[in-house]
Amino acid sequence: MSQHPDHKQVRRTGRMMLLLAWVGGLALLTALFQNQLKARFNPNPDPLVEVSQDGRYEVVLERNAQGQYVASGTINTIPVTFLVDTGATDVALSEVLADRLRLQRTGGGISQTANGPVAVWRTVLQRVRVGSIELTDVRAAIVPSMGARDPVLLGMSFLRQLEFSQRDGRLTLSHPD
Repeated sequence: MSQHPDHKQVRRTGRMMLLLAWVGGLALLTALFQNQLKARFNPNPDPLVEVSQDGRYEVVLERNAQGQYVASGTINTIPVTFLVDTGATDVALSEVLADRLRLQRTGGGISQTANGPVAVWRTVLQRVRVGSIELTDVRAAIVPSMGARDPVLLGMSFLRQLEFSQRDGRLTLSHPD
């Protein structure tokens, strides 16, 4: 006598497999779109380094979909995402990142931003690197109101030590030395 599987059990198993396939498909699509969104926000995960006609190394950044220059880099060897901000006096970072970097806070104060006044702490970053450009002892502001996932604002305390030009959606940074 052969045994026939219970049709209700087969149906239940089939529905479960279909549900798992849908959940797996949605998870895969979510992961793919997350990567695409990250690439749209930061088109410079590994900034392009070129050699200029006079032999200097230049870092070339592509503009993102919002018209901003965003690039991956490091602060004291910790990977970060920078947002180039010529309107920021100093490099500005969140308190969460400052704690992770174990930065020493000095002289608190108030800074004027595009969104109004904010409380800040002063600090100095040992090393800031974007592509092949690395600067030492860069002044920075720890901004408690910045979100933990906000990009680090790459302000003028870093940028004023460089030569930079913008053309055709590309920002070229070079060290004058």
